[in-house]
Amino acid sequence: MSRSVDRPDTADRYRFRLFVAGTAPRSLRAVESVRRICEAHFAGRYELEIVDIYQQPDLAARDGIVAAPILLKIAPQPERRVAGDLLDAERILRGLNIPSAAEAER
Repeated sequence: MSRSVDRPDTADRYRFRLFVAGTAPRSLRAVESVRRICEAHFAGRYELEIVDIYQQPDLAARDGIVAAPILLKIAPQPERRVAGDLLDAERILRGLNIPSAAEAER
């Protein structure tokens, strides 16, 4: 059973999909960084799916992924993606068109 997007408990929920390349150090750092960013900015309001492009190449192909790491924001729309170094929280938030905590306070 799926929940409606206009219900208050799901309206401000974020869905992310992180594509990584196996257990390479860069991939492990990306997973740790994205989890930390999600907890800091969306605690209790996000879902994070991690996809290894080697183990699930069909999912990577479906989303047009040819390199990793890449982070996709699936919801709320519009879909956005950030590729490359995923250690800089401000760059990631800007790339996904999500206001940082500092910008939200303005």
